[in-house]
Amino acid sequence: MQLNRDELLGAYRRMKTIREFEERLHEEIKTGEIGGFTHLYAGQEAVAVGICDQLTVDDKIVSTHRGHGHCIAKGCDVKGMMKEIYGRAGGLCKGRAGSMHIADLEVGMLGANGIVGGGAPQAVGAAIAARIDGKGRVGVTFSGDGACNQGTTFEAMNLAVVTKVPAIFVFENNHYSEHTGDAYAVGTSKDIASRAEGFGMKAWRANGCDFFETYAAFTELLEYVRAGNGPAAIELDTERYYGHFEGDPQRYRGKGELDRIRAERDCLKAFRARVTGAALLTDADLDAVDAEVLALIEEAVAEARADEQPDPATVADDVYVEYY
Repeated sequence: MQLNRDELLGAYRRMKTIREFEERLHEEIKTGEIGGFTHLYAGQEAVAVGICDQLTVDDKIVSTHRGHGHCIAKGCDVKGMMKEIYGRAGGLCKGRAGSMHIADLEVGMLGANGIVGGGAPQAVGAAIAARIDGKGRVGVTFSGDGACNQGTTFEAMNLAVVTKVPAIFVFENNHYSEHTGDAYAVGTSKDIASRAEGFGMKAWRANGCDFFETYAAFTELLEYVRAGNGPAAIELDTERYYGHFEGDPQRYRGKGELDRIRAERDCLKAFRARVTGAALLTDADLDAVDAEVLALIEEAVAEARADEQPDPATVADDVYVEYY
């Protein structure tokens, strides 16, 4: 695998955008201007970008309650997302979705999902549609180590194998299902990918804190699925830097755990070290991207605050599909 200069810069930009988007939200939520629960994706950027960089706009993804990173990686407008999280009329979903249900069908983002394990059946539905249209598209569901225990996920994997559709199950194992460690919750195997294999599909495993390892593993998986071999799964070993939700005191964490994973398992630091060490990009190249991303996030927050509140008269709009 060899990405060119523009592809490397693009991947770094998307990962950095996710990181700064989440870091800024971590501060903005403290102001009380943002309603509802928010679940931050910081730390897992290499997974979203390593996967979505290889998908087309016509490939469909379904996300989780921790969905901002998937949205940005799939191409959702950052300013529209920020307005949505602020509950503004100019948001991607007109202020109706908030943090946990952002969607943008135009870029193939079918939606974040507040139901743990709720995305897998939707992705299989998208994969069934992809098989019918015969254009080589795929349906991808992002799930955590909590969703791997859900019956909806098991049923979706079984249906995908039975129907041999191009469904891809991405398990982001950040080691905590809400507040419960995977060492306890996943069972004696400690291996999520083997569950998918138990249904008869091929599964990959990779370090989700390493963009290049994630990208390479998903390249193989995607070629396999697009070739008509049916569904596949991948388990990515990753980390989340914040709690299950904003305000979570994280008392279930070990002493020094957060400091350790930020120091040793930061996908952005690893990416920078890899590309500068190989003279593929310079620190100046990446610093320039950093400055541009920070400016974008600043603009997004300012525009979100200034945007109008939704008109109460439109509260019943878009509740049902209207046929004409």
